[in-house]
Amino acid sequence: MLNLLIEPLQFEFMRNAIAVGVLLGILCAVVGSYLIVQQMGMMVDMIAHSVLAGLPVAFSLGFNISIGAFISGIISAVIMAWIQSQSRLKIDAVMALILSTFLAISITLISLLRTTKLDLDGFLFGNILSVAPADVQQTFVITLVILVAVKLLYKELLFYTFDPLGAQASGLPVNWIYFGMISAITLTIVASLQTVGALLVISLLIGPGITAYLLVKELHLMMGLGSIIGITASVTGMYFSYYLNMPSGAAIVLVVFGLFLVALLFSPSQGILTRKRG
Repeated sequence: MLNLLIEPLQFEFMRNAIAVGVLLGILCAVVGSYLIVQQMGMMVDMIAHSVLAGLPVAFSLGFNISIGAFISGIISAVIMAWIQSQSRLKIDAVMALILSTFLAISITLISLLRTTKLDLDGFLFGNILSVAPADVQQTFVITLVILVAVKLLYKELLFYTFDPLGAQASGLPVNWIYFGMISAITLTIVASLQTVGALLVISLLIGPGITAYLLVKELHLMMGLGSIIGITASVTGMYFSYYLNMPSGAAIVLVVFGLFLVALLFSPSQGILTRKRG
């Protein structure tokens, strides 16, 4: 049994992958918890597709593609907020329009800029086994920055999350708080692109959080338990990927869903099989 745990760690690519998986397990759970309580889960999907438009531009200009992805994600969120403020359209309809538009922009730019060396499939589906030490360092920095910001602004974020109108009335800079949350979401997605990819990142951001939501009630407990679930899913998925020759991103997502299903069925207070019948 011990050999099964140790053998994959002999390879540097597995050590790097597991390190990134642990960091993202924590980061995605913390950011995702805010998204869940604010019912903003679909925003992850929108930004995850929107960041792709910045990749070919940054690649063709010789910039770090993470910077291009971040800028593109922020632009999409700003456009969404502007359209929402200027119309009576439902937010889900606006998100769907922006998602498809930015995806079309990314496909068009890849063709026009002839960035054939850009591995779009890798960003769509992820390949955590290809992460380098520099990627681990980048993910660590992003995780550290966001965790410190959440720690310092926890009370303000909590107030804004559960009572945005009250937060605005009390004088809190709600627009800056909103922009900060969008930035955190976008940074998390950028950090996750090489791990699970743009199409599966919503699971890593939402899955551990909603699993914890079935088990605990307070936000800080939800973040803590969600982080444990995220780490467990990432590491377990990596071992499944190694021994069963599965795609790594898909393996992580399937473990996330498996843990959610267990909580859904057996949660002491909300489990389908364990809750008291009225």
